[in-house]
Amino acid sequence: MTEGKMQLEEQVLTISSEIPKRIQSALKNAEESELFLKQFLEQETHLFSSINSHLLTAQPWMEDLGAMINQIEEIERHLAYLKWISQIEELSDNIQQYLMTNNVPEAASTLVCMAELDIKLQESSCTHLLSFMRATVKFWHKILKDKLTSDFEEILAQLHWPFIAPPQSQTVGLSRPASSPEIHSKLETLFCQLLKLQTSDELFTEPKQLSEKYSLPASSSVILPIQIMLTPLQKRFRYHFRGNRQTNVISKPEWYLAQVLLWIGNHTEFLDEKIQPILDKVGSSVNARLEFSRGLMMLVLEKLAADIPCLLYDDNLFCHLVDEVLLFERELHSVHGYPGTFANCLHILSEETCFQRWLTVERKFALQKMDSALSSEAAWISQYKDITDVDEMKVPDCAETFMTLLLVITDRYKNLPTASRKLQFLELQKDLVDDFRIRLTQVMKEETRASLGFRYSAILNAVNYISTVLADWADNVFFLQLQQAALEVFAENNTLSKLELGQLASMESSVFDNMINLLERLKHDMLTRQVDHVFREVKDAAKLYGKERWLSLPSQSEQAVMSLSSSACPLLLTLRDRLLQLEQQLCISLFKIFWQMLAEKLDIYIYQEIILANHFNEGGASQLQFDMTRNLFPLFSHYCKRPENYFKHVKEACIVLNLNIGSALLLKDVLQSASGQPPATAALNEVGIYKLAQQDVEILLNLRTNWPNTGK
Repeated sequence: MTEGKMQLEEQVLTISSEIPKRIQSALKNAEESELFLKQFLEQETHLFSSINSHLLTAQPWMEDLGAMINQIEEIERHLAYLKWISQIEELSDNIQQYLMTNNVPEAASTLVCMAELDIKLQESSCTHLLSFMRATVKFWHKILKDKLTSDFEEILAQLHWPFIAPPQSQTVGLSRPASSPEIHSKLETLFCQLLKLQTSDELFTEPKQLSEKYSLPASSSVILPIQIMLTPLQKRFRYHFRGNRQTNVISKPEWYLAQVLLWIGNHTEFLDEKIQPILDKVGSSVNARLEFSRGLMMLVLEKLAADIPCLLYDDNLFCHLVDEVLLFERELHSVHGYPGTFANCLHILSEETCFQRWLTVERKFALQKMDSALSSEAAWISQYKDITDVDEMKVPDCAETFMTLLLVITDRYKNLPTASRKLQFLELQKDLVDDFRIRLTQVMKEETRASLGFRYSAILNAVNYISTVLADWADNVFFLQLQQAALEVFAENNTLSKLELGQLASMESSVFDNMINLLERLKHDMLTRQVDHVFREVKDAAKLYGKERWLSLPSQSEQAVMSLSSSACPLLLTLRDRLLQLEQQLCISLFKIFWQMLAEKLDIYIYQEIILANHFNEGGASQLQFDMTRNLFPLFSHYCKRPENYFKHVKEACIVLNLNIGSALLLKDVLQSASGQPPATAALNEVGIYKLAQQDVEILLNLRTNWPNTGK
């Protein structure tokens, strides 16, 4: 401690001697810094006054210099303006020179440069320069376009364009001119030159657009040479299908639709073989045939947009128009490869007023067809009843007609351009399914008293068929895509719970689930009613059998041959007849459910009402076993390999009643000594009992009367 104290004292002495030195050094540094600061402030004051005097001196010079710079900038702008005018005039002079020497290709190329300059200048605020530029481009564009169009039309005329005749005579026409290679060369030259005018043409001609309410996809205008090729056909179309011509009949849309398809077909070969190679050569991505089809399609869309309001409220005319348009669209896409992304007739039919009318008419005609299908004489008869291989489902005609109707509706709307429109049609289909289910339920209620009748079974087959087909459709790619679209709509509108949304998203449920559940419930109710009806009949027929004298029947050794109990005959005959009848009336899958439900009820009934209600001597037990295993079970052997597995209560009860006395006594002892223990279960399994509980086996053993007299 003393040493520690001494060390601490030394440290205190050392520190106290150093501190004054440090303070002295800090004060010295502060004094030096103050001196430097004073010097800097003096310099800053001097410099500030020098700068102020310099600025006052330089001010007049700055003003003069600023004025000169402004003048220079203005002169530069004027110079640039003049350069643009000079460039425009130079290009204009060049075009004039080329045209004077008949060098049209170079004139066209120069016009392209001028049009590109025009596009570059669009951001400028020099309105006069812009208008001068546009006027110059327009002037030369018109001259060149008129000249090239005239030459191009002349060449097309030599090729007998347009080809109004069918393709067979067209090929003859193409090979007829002697100067065909020369004409083709001119065609190529003029086509390429017209193609160069495309840039300038787009500056002056706005592409024809229908009203925004039709929501047509955005598209560029048809390329200039194809426009010229379309002109004679457009004139013909307007001549024949507008105004008071006899060919312009509002009730005959097929006339103009067929005409357009014919024109596309007639010109396909020429466009593919003669025009497409030219476009490929100049590196254009345009498809000649599709461009040609697109031009003709605009005529059809304009015609439809004009005609539809006139026939919107005439159901027959409107329905006919929709049918023809759908046929036209199908051929256009399948035969001529017209892409679904281009503007087409379905965009016109998807316009709100027209679309709602279409849905209304579709619903009206579908309901009419449903009514006629249900009221026809053959409504409940299968078309394929005589063809066993085809008639597995035993589908009545009305159900077949209805599902065909739904399939046709799907086919009609599946190419609609938007998912929201498709979903509206899907809702219509679901409404129709529900309507048909309600009608089937009404007919079924009329037939309830005859639940084993042919018509009742036909209704059941119809319900089963519709449910099966809808379940198949739920896995179809088209409906899965609609399910995804519906999911997005439901998520936006919050119309479903998170659980339901999750089930839809994970594909656990489908768009038809509600319909299928309702149909399955109806199917189950109807099957249950049939099973109950047959079961009641069988119960009535089994009354005598239940009253058989099981206590006093002769044993097997006392009989020469075992034979069926006479009292079991009504029961087995009723069962056999009903099984045969319903096998013929119900489809395979329904009949399978039917006989299994019936077997389950029958098993419980015989066990509880016949076996547990009686006592059995040896003869009675063996007679019961013979009746069951050799007569009842075989009735079901047509439908499965081991029918006894559907009568487990009866089968195992027969085993217990027919055990030989030694085994029965042993089993009784085991059950009494090992109540509820594993040994009891093992003992039961050993004799073939798996279904019955231990208490049931004990009851059955007590129903036996052939116990040896042990003096107890």
